[in-house]
Amino acid sequence: MLVIWALVAAVVVGRLAELQWLGAKAYADRGEKQLVHAVALPAGRGSIFDRGGQDLAISVDQPTIWADPALVVDPRGEAAQLASVLGGDAAGLQDRLSRPARFVYLGRQVGDDVAARVKALNLPGVAILKEPRRFLPAGDLAAPLLGKVGINDNGLTGLEYQYDKTLAGRPGRLVSERDQSGRELPGGVQQYDPSAHGDDLVLTVDRSIQYEAERDLSAGIQAAHALGGLALVMDTKSGELLAVACLRAADPATAGPTTAACDKDQALTNVYEPGSVQKLVTISAALDQGVVKADDSLIVPDHLQVADHLFHDPETHSTGRWSITDVVANSSNIGTIEVASKLGRQRLYQYQQAFGFGRATGLGDPGESAGLLLDPAHYSGTSMGSIPIGQGIAVTAVQMLAAYNTVANGGVYVAPKLVKAVVGADGVPRPTAPSATHRVVSAQTATDMTAMLGEVVRVGTGKAGAIAGYQVAGKTGTARKTNPNGPGYLDGAYISSFAGFVPMQQPSLTAMVVLDQPTPIFGGKVSAPVFAQMAAYSLRQLRVPPPAPGEHLATAAPAATAASAKGVGDVGDAGSTTVPASTPVPFAPSTPTTAPARRPTAGSAAPGPAASTTTTTGAGRHGGVGPGGTLAGRSRPTP
Repeated sequence: MLVIWALVAAVVVGRLAELQWLGAKAYADRGEKQLVHAVALPAGRGSIFDRGGQDLAISVDQPTIWADPALVVDPRGEAAQLASVLGGDAAGLQDRLSRPARFVYLGRQVGDDVAARVKALNLPGVAILKEPRRFLPAGDLAAPLLGKVGINDNGLTGLEYQYDKTLAGRPGRLVSERDQSGRELPGGVQQYDPSAHGDDLVLTVDRSIQYEAERDLSAGIQAAHALGGLALVMDTKSGELLAVACLRAADPATAGPTTAACDKDQALTNVYEPGSVQKLVTISAALDQGVVKADDSLIVPDHLQVADHLFHDPETHSTGRWSITDVVANSSNIGTIEVASKLGRQRLYQYQQAFGFGRATGLGDPGESAGLLLDPAHYSGTSMGSIPIGQGIAVTAVQMLAAYNTVANGGVYVAPKLVKAVVGADGVPRPTAPSATHRVVSAQTATDMTAMLGEVVRVGTGKAGAIAGYQVAGKTGTARKTNPNGPGYLDGAYISSFAGFVPMQQPSLTAMVVLDQPTPIFGGKVSAPVFAQMAAYSLRQLRVPPPAPGEHLATAAPAATAASAKGVGDVGDAGSTTVPASTPVPFAPSTPTTAPARRPTAGSAAPGPAASTTTTTGAGRHGGVGPGGTLAGRSRPTP
């Protein structure tokens, strides 16, 4: 008996040693986990305001229904009662109420009326907490730009995703010691770590201008039976985007265009072939390099052979002498190609880069496209015919807007900007850095180009872009739409645009409108009127006065005088024709040719076999992007 009791005592002592010495920490930790409970305290998400402090996106606490299954006494009965209020499946609710857990969601971010009915049921183990939910006070205004927020208050798209860390804040934590029934233990552990509210964003967007841009764009899309469109307004000097509108029709046959149908900010993420609006870059580069002068003239036929492709002007006309202004005002493909042949492929490429093509704008959107800009080393025989007139490259609407803003800003590129300031917990706005700038063309080149763009609106293809009391400088564009499912173009499908700035003498606003598959197809017919409505409202909203009487530009560019000007066509390479590769290929005819009959609008140059062209060099006449001001070290995009 003594031995037996000695062994029992030894076992007891050994067990006590294990519990109190060897395994003490493990058991203490297990007990703490059973008694000490931590609850995450969600941080308030920062708001997004327009430039004037008006709400664009805010978070409001909403009731969320949850349960502690350990305290639920009748899962089946409580599930039946909850299903009648929450509208869910009773079996699913019963499964949640029966789980071996201490916290389960039953209904996230429900209405106040639903929460009140749940509270009235007074069910054991069922409780209510508050969770922040994102709201857009102005409805779907600028929704693709702002983006979406998930049910867990995390940014999913748009600015909400891009600035998620800034807006989200820091979650808090509440730690307390509770018994098995969930009651707090007097004198138990209590620790409170408060959450930190997220910072607010102040955008450059003007809520009123954004609303008007969306309204005018919607009307233009419906009038042209288009699939959708984009409209942008920019402050010329600062590069601040005052409006970024994206509208699409989920089903054009049955519903009008909405922002909800734009799954992302397509002005930054989607690329397209720009067509004739690209001619601004080609002509500006040639003027800046001195290969043509503002008062020069060219012999312009209505068709021209480049490699194995026959390029055409959109309107049939007799061969004659046109000024550079006439080429721009009438959107002449042939005249532009002739100018580009004097400039050369390498310098054209350098100026395209300087104007912002082939690289992101710096807005920082994770989904922003850099566009597609072909390296001159990979040009085909027809590239110097197609690329100068805006086919064979791809840009975003924001890139093209910034290119026009460069000319409006006296030849200086200003990077687009969307966030004006960040407001912290102290309520003090912290302005973001000014937009980066660099000179692209000389001030005189910009002035000459502005005068030519003014003729586009006065007598050329963009007359519908005129605004009463103001002189508008702008350019139309109509380009074939690429096939999203394979090579080539969609038959009969076009992207039509108008880009410009106002007032022409001292620009305050630069704007652009892009329509997807409109009818009629011409940018001067469908996009220019939307520009005029949108820009006119913006001028009134910002109180921009008309120019003083007699104010004019100091330019040598003559007024448009071409007798063939009809102010209609601006289609890139309309009515193209391919000839056998063995046929002699004249790049610029030396004698006038007889104009062919009126041709249908169709076709664009497909890249032909690779061919070399001679590239001329020389200093820019005003220190542009030629050898006197080359953009050394700039990275080249992948073709």
